Parts: sequence; C-alpha cells; structure tokens
Amino acid sequence: MAREIAEQPAALAATFEHVLPLRHDITRLAAGRRHVIFVARGSSDNACVYGRYLTEIHAGRQASLAAPSVATLYGANLDLSNSLVVAVSQSGATQEIVDTAEWAKRNGAAIVGITNDGNSPLASTADVALITQAGQELAVPATKTYTTQLAAITVAVDALAQRPGTLDADIARVPDAASKMLEGSVEEAAGLLAGAHDVLASGRGLTFGTTLEVALKLEETCLQPVRGLSYADLKHGPIAVVDADLVTILVAAGEGPALPGMTELAGIVREKGSKILGIGGDPTFASRCDVNLAGPDLPETLAPLALVIPAQRAIESLARKLGLNPDAPRGLRKVTQTD
Repeated sequence: MAREIAEQPAALAATFEHVLPLRHDITRLAAGRRHVIFVARGSSDNACVYGRYLTEIHAGRQASLAAPSVATLYGANLDLSNSLVVAVSQSGATQEIVDTAEWAKRNGAAIVGITNDGNSPLASTADVALITQAGQELAVPATKTYTTQLAAITVAVDALAQRPGTLDADIARVPDAASKMLEGSVEEAAGLLAGAHDVLASGRGLTFGTTLEVALKLEETCLQPVRGLSYADLKHGPIAVVDADLVTILVAAGEGPALPGMTELAGIVREKGSKILGIGGDPTFASRCDVNLAGPDLPETLAPLALVIPAQRAIESLARKLGLNPDAPRGLRKVTQTD
C-alpha cells in the first residue's frame, strides 16, 4: 500500500495523457443528452460523489448516483435516452456494475466506462472506455486506482462543459501537487487516530467524496468503524455525539465556498471537546485543528485528486501501529462481487 501510494503522481500523469485525447469522443457521445448518471460501488462510488458535484458545478448538467439494484434486482424499465451513464469499476469485472451498464444501454443510455483494465467486460460494454493507467494494484485498499479514477472522471465531466478545456492548465499541475502530498510526516496524525475511541469524518461539496473515502479507508484498513457525514447532516442532529471520546476528521479544500463552513465547524467541534484531525484547508482552518495534514495547492474543483493522499499515508501508518497488515485487511478481496 505504501509503495502504491507513492506511485500516484506518475499514475495520474499517465492517466491524463491517455484519456485527455478521448475528451472529444465523450462530447460527441453526450450530444443531446442532459442527464448524467454515475454507477459504482465502494471506493469507485466515492469517486463518483466527486463526479456528481463536478458535473453540476463545472458542466452545468444534472447528475445523480445510480442505485444498481434498480437494474439488477428489480429490472425496472426506464427511459434513459436522455442520459449519459458513467460506470466506474477499477477491475471492470464487478458483475453488478457491468450488468447495470448493460441494462442502461438497453434502456437507451450512452455509456462511458472507467476502469483500470482495458480488456475487462466493462471496457467492452462502454461506448467510450477511459482506461486508467494505475498499473497493477496489489494492496486490497484502493489508492492509485481511486485517484486515477478521479482523473478520468475529471476529463469525462470536462467533456460535458460548455467550453471543454478550461481545466487543462490546472490539470497539468495535478501530478506535481500530488508529489508534494508525499512529503512530511504523518506520524502525529496516525498517533491521534490510534488513541481514538470513536472517529467521525465530515466534509462538504466537492471534497465530500474525499471524506467518504477517508472513512472507508479507515474502516477497511484499520478495522475502525467510522461514520462519514456531510457538514450539513452533521449539524442536523449527529453533532450531539461529538465529545471528548471522539476524534473528528474534517476535510476541506484550500479555497472555495465550503471552506468557511468547515472552519466554523472546526470551532464547534473543538468546543465540544473533540480532538480534530484536519486534512487540507487554509491556515485559519489548520489553526483550529489539533493536527493538520496540508492539502494540495489546487483549486477546489481539482483538489480531491490529491487531497486524499496524506490521509492514505496516515491510515497506512496507523494500520502498522495497530499491528495490522494494510495490504491485505481481513475478510476483503480485491474484486468484490455483489448482486
């Protein structure tokens, strides 16, 4: 896992180089279609949460996350002729995702597939396949396959914008920004989490998918139950559980309209006695956290492509502190089959 975390800057650069030339193909495929539906499970689903926000904010198109059981269990008949379906699976072989993509195609949707295997069933099903260039990922917890999925999603969404290409200058900076996330110690963050009785993670907007991914990585790698909540949902009741026995992880980009609220939330959580691990944010946000892992120097629209990396490093370190094997958590397999 540690080695694969370190491979992410190169994998991101290679993925952008490979998928950017396909942007025009997606623009043509999506012509006349206004709705975008993301289909995924697990870490891929967290990547799609980012995709949903980016689609509506950057491309100005309505987007949603599919419930695959509508297709695989209920076999509902829907008119998807106005829809572009983006199906995401690192292996491209999770049968539920492949079946849902095929179902969507039968119901009139155009399909973009995002996978790390160009020979997979998902790649064959897709009208346009974006093949991430993560290389083989041996550790069970997804790291480089997750961030390269974010890269492919960014390109797919930018293809839907009124003026594709407006993100290109910042896209070019992503690999270097990711490299900087490999610097510095994460031991203080791992130590804070090691002493936690309970953990809660919160974020908002474009970084909410990162929040969910951090929570998932803690659960599957360190066997630590974590609840991932949006800033708004946390303030609507669950804030009552925040106390001195809880470590709160707050995730924020270094800029953008969600940052003031996340900074305010840090103050509220601290008043309730919770220790705070901050990931990203600006100096004011960092000053309200007990431990802060600096985020990337990227605009909020692209920050999630590198923001997760310091958290991945801290979680890998935490697993070893707890005497666990981060590469092969108990009870997990690389390809999870669901119905």
